[in-house]
Amino acid sequence: MVDILHRVGVKATVAEVYTAITTVEGLAAWWTTQTVGEGNEIGGVLKFRFIPGGFDMSVVELVPGKRVLWEVIDGPEEWIGTHIVWDLTQVDEWAIVNFRHEGWKEEVEFMSHCSTKWAIYLMSLKTLVETGLGAPAPDDVMISNWH
Repeated sequence: MVDILHRVGVKATVAEVYTAITTVEGLAAWWTTQTVGEGNEIGGVLKFRFIPGGFDMSVVELVPGKRVLWEVIDGPEEWIGTHIVWDLTQVDEWAIVNFRHEGWKEEVEFMSHCSTKWAIYLMSLKTLVETGLGAPAPDDVMISNWH
């Protein structure tokens, strides 16, 4: 199995970042405007829609200000059964986001695309928390026909 890994520092508190990744309003402000569901309770399902399709995530673990874990339950075949992990730590004025999209069965071209898109969206999260304005889909950076 292979994983996508990213680390981003956000000049904010881990509580602010946690809110941006566990509330529909926060997620819609940096990932995709087409976000619905329940992200701040275990067993909740979040539905994210993009131009070419979407993903459904089940909330598996929530540790306020520390960790968020989702399991992909619907979406592209390569994503189903993978996990999205957000580990948060506070280092001085920085909230450090250690992000993993783990459990890919194999390294494929779509994984490379998704890694780049995750980096773009993580920068959108950073910008949202630091300035109040993210760049969610459909206003994100398009990098290919997969968007």
